Amino acid sequence: MATADFAFDLPEALIAQSPVRPRDSARLLRVADQPEDRGVRDLPDLLNPGDLMVVNDTRVIPARLRARRGEARIEIMLNRAEADGTWHALVRNARKLRVGDVLAIEGAPELAPRVVEPPEGGAVRLDFGPDQAVLAAALERAGEIPLPPYIARPEGPRPEDRDDYQPIFARTPGAVAAPTASLHFTPELLAALEARGVARTTLTLHVGAGTFLPLRGENPRAGHLHAEWGEVTEEAAGAINETRARGGRVVAIGTTALRLLETAAREDGTVAPFRGLTDIFLLPGHRFRGADLLLTNFHLPRSTLFMLVCAFGGTRRMKRAYAHAIAAGYRFYSYGDACLIARDDAEAASDDAEAAA
Repeated sequence: MATADFAFDLPEALIAQSPVRPRDSARLLRVADQPEDRGVRDLPDLLNPGDLMVVNDTRVIPARLRARRGEARIEIMLNRAEADGTWHALVRNARKLRVGDVLAIEGAPELAPRVVEPPEGGAVRLDFGPDQAVLAAALERAGEIPLPPYIARPEGPRPEDRDDYQPIFARTPGAVAAPTASLHFTPELLAALEARGVARTTLTLHVGAGTFLPLRGENPRAGHLHAEWGEVTEEAAGAINETRARGGRVVAIGTTALRLLETAAREDGTVAPFRGLTDIFLLPGHRFRGADLLLTNFHLPRSTLFMLVCAFGGTRRMKRAYAHAIAAGYRFYSYGDACLIARDDAEAASDDAEAAA
């Protein structure tokens, strides 16, 4: 397996720069041996009574800050809150920083984060002080919504991006990137799913800035992901396990939900409560246990997320689906269209057989 195996050509015109309105009017590709063109509003018809949707309730924070160290301009992307109140952050021009440096934040003079560890690989740990409420208030005033680099905003995020890039399920602040599959849901769609008998439970995975980083190197198995904080409560684990026990299907809404489900899944297919960091990297050959269906957007070529959907839905089937989506003009990435994928266990079985040979 090589990173180049997950490359494909994508016309730049298909990279969505804004969402469709209303959100649930986006297109939906049902991934099967023969891809089927549908719409997100068809989701109630594609799910069964007794199925359970698992959604990520993380809330995107305005995590991009502009700072100075003396005359040097520095851009900070908060990534993850640490247990001691400090923050792991990705920093542009990190090589200019030294332990003990105090940074001046543009638009928020009350913040004076101090560098507490030497920068490593463009990342640094910053101490913003003990009062996280002060930081939260300053972020709302001086921070920017951290849109992905493929959404062109030369003058910075637009005012509407604050709402557009925030899912309907957002409750728990901490993400620096949206779980984008959730961007398609509206109150009307949720009411239709409820009327269909589709249940819903929530987990939390605070999506980190590492989701924007390209995979370096040509051997995916040598790669790793930045750790992200997540929680599966006892209530959520119970709902998932009860659904499985009575024959219902577990539908992961987004790759973030799927990654946390796989982190918490036991060998027997049940899901345990979980609270902590996960850096799980899902590649073809992985035996999925946490979900039966995946709703997700269309992902970047050569990315860890395209590798994940190939692992879940089968590499050949997903490449065929993406080729269909490109030919049919589907919109890609965070503000784009969606696809619904059934788990293909033959991918893992094939990989096992290859390893045994």
